[in-house]
Amino acid sequence: MQQEQAEVIALQALAWLAGNDELCPTFLGASGGSVDDLRDRATDPAFLGAVLEFITMDDAWVMAFCDTIGLAYELPLQARYALPGAQNVHWT
Repeated sequence: MQQEQAEVIALQALAWLAGNDELCPTFLGASGGSVDDLRDRATDPAFLGAVLEFITMDDAWVMAFCDTIGLAYELPLQARYALPGAQNVHWT
């Protein structure tokens, strides 16, 4: 997946997350971010990667996000790997 397509998916994930009254505070608490960061860092590929990293931690979150926008379930993780920071992930 190209980074541009990954960023589009991540922006969709960010919008979904920002509109989720239950999950958004969890993301903000886990990331140490603020509501302003959601808007101010929306063009930062590393931040978008963090959004996808968070959502892909739970299959239920992935399914809810993908079902909302009509996206295949495997695409958020593929998008995550196309954004900065994913190259540091090592499964051992």
